[in-house]
Amino acid sequence: MPELKEYLPEIKETTRVRTRRGYHYYFSLNGEQVKSTNSLFGKRLELKSNGNYVVAPPSVIKAHRYVYEIPLSEILPIPKILIKKKNNPASPAKDKNHNTFKILKYHGKKVDCICQVLSRDLQEGERNNSLFILYNLLLRNKNTKEYSKKLVIDKNKSLLKPLTELELKKVYRKASYKYGCVGIRDRLVYIKCEVCEYRFKDGELKDSNILIKNIRTLPELSNAEAKVALMLGIVFDGENPSVTKISKKTKMNYNTVKKAIIGLKGKGVI
Repeated sequence: MPELKEYLPEIKETTRVRTRRGYHYYFSLNGEQVKSTNSLFGKRLELKSNGNYVVAPPSVIKAHRYVYEIPLSEILPIPKILIKKKNNPASPAKDKNHNTFKILKYHGKKVDCICQVLSRDLQEGERNNSLFILYNLLLRNKNTKEYSKKLVIDKNKSLLKPLTELELKKVYRKASYKYGCVGIRDRLVYIKCEVCEYRFKDGELKDSNILIKNIRTLPELSNAEAKVALMLGIVFDGENPSVTKISKKTKMNYNTVKKAIIGLKGKGVI
């Protein structure tokens, strides 16, 4: 992908493995914190980091042998653009080319990722996804279309390199996307969920969590209902996943999950 070389010119020289459908590029972390994602720079690119794995040479998958085109001895340090910054979300830049952006009032103050997008100096590669998700989150939190667009347009104008008018129009192409916490974090690697009351983080369940709200009802649930409730309360906290998505994640039968959800609704859990 030519665009990737613009963001990461280092990929031309670092360790490279030929895969069945493309390439794997390797970088050394050297103790740096890097967050995995399935949409690096807003593209269909995977970034695997701490706790993840990839198929490596000399593995053979479907008659294809994974081989090094550039050896491990040539591995380069992780590029700075991929390193998780300690002080995210970044404060609005004070560059002379920036317009000052003042965060206005909006509905959804408790949804912290809205504030994080608004207060961050969005960089190339994250502008489109950030503004698109921002617009949809504002709509989902009962802000009008007109006011949501105004916030997005004002935010875009404040950027050092704002989107063009044509690019910005694509932000509004669909207002029905309902990315949950997992989807947002996959697309916006800078988002931090620790302070959001809608997420289960660092071993702490917030009051709005399905498990906390129904703590007395949990012992009355069937095994299937309990499993689904746990997934909804931890993995899918703050989201509205489909039966198929829950079924795949729990590795449970589709009809079993569907029946469990009906049971949870009947008991007022969801």
